[in-house]
Amino acid sequence: MAFVSNKRICVFCENAEQKINYKEFKTLRKFITDQGKIIPGHVTGVCSKHQRHLGKAIKQARNIALLPYSVDPRHF
Repeated sequence: MAFVSNKRICVFCENAEQKINYKEFKTLRKFITDQGKIIPGHVTGVCSKHQRHLGKAIKQARNIALLPYSVDPRHF
């Protein structure tokens, strides 16, 4: 019986060309929930180094209104 690893490889470590930038809100949107919460690294498969960079970039994008802090339920 062989064991199959469910270990996810970090997207940013795998592809060195892809950088984390607060201006690219379309890529950052993949790492937040519909409610605006940041998804943890063990769910997305991002390593801890890049998870820290993601958190900072998401918070910067929220600060300049590229991403929402929370979702307004009246828009549904």
